[in-house]
Amino acid sequence: MLNELVNRSRALPASAKVLILGGGYSGRMLAALLRRLGNTVLCTRRDQSRPDADLLFDSDRDLLPQPDALQGITHLLSTIPPSPEGQDPALHCLRSQLESMPLQWVGYLSTTGVYGDTQGNWVRETDPARPGQARSRRRLDCEEAWRDSGLPIQILRLPGIYGPGRSVLNTVQEGRARRIDKTGQVFCRVHVEDIAGACLHLMHRSQEGLHPAIVNVVDDEPAASTELLDHACALLGRNAPETETFEQASLQMSAMARSFWSENRRVSNHLLRDGLGYDLLHPDYRVGLKDCLKQDVSPSSPA
Repeated sequence: MLNELVNRSRALPASAKVLILGGGYSGRMLAALLRRLGNTVLCTRRDQSRPDADLLFDSDRDLLPQPDALQGITHLLSTIPPSPEGQDPALHCLRSQLESMPLQWVGYLSTTGVYGDTQGNWVRETDPARPGQARSRRRLDCEEAWRDSGLPIQILRLPGIYGPGRSVLNTVQEGRARRIDKTGQVFCRVHVEDIAGACLHLMHRSQEGLHPAIVNVVDDEPAASTELLDHACALLGRNAPETETFEQASLQMSAMARSFWSENRRVSNHLLRDGLGYDLLHPDYRVGLKDCLKQDVSPSSPA
């Protein structure tokens, strides 16, 4: 829960001012953590009517934050996805403002999809990126643009994100769960609270001189979707759906869904956990889903 994350986290210096570009699920969680710790945070949204919209930023409509609002930013996290052309909206629209900021740390949320299909083998940050999907190639293009920007960038590669209100528990409760079996297939994941916790931890480690260019932010245990679904059903006291083979299920899948099943990899968090010392709040799906169940009953996270 957020309270536990707050209790184990350390605030940034009082002089810090954090800008989060893209106040989606992950961005809002980091903003909530930092605010609870007493740090100054600005979060952009595409819709100014949202109560959590500190600044308006929508590159599609050419709506940019006022330059005065960006004065003194010391830490920046961009969660904004690439444009259809593979261009990074933040760099495209705000580069001159970013270059004038007294930035000490810049984080970009990318995807472990850039590693492509490893046929279930483990990958680390030192392994080459071989994206097999167009969306992952666009992410890699943005990674390269950030690395070439001259800013103090750190790329955070994320797998599937889950958390309160957005987990397999909700899929089961909504009657949308399918138990699809594909021999040897695993997926990696990370709880949204660990994304926020890792971002803050990496900000601190960077100040201490530890700033690797790329960090995988994943939990300890890649697992089959059937394993995850069975555990969710057990937590909810429900029977699991009938098993479908992947060959059967794929006939009814969208092209997007089939693309996720076309890649199989195990992503290592050794650098984050052992090299940089981040202690995962939710080290595996069992711990994470137990937390989700508790928070879904008594919500305490950003919506």
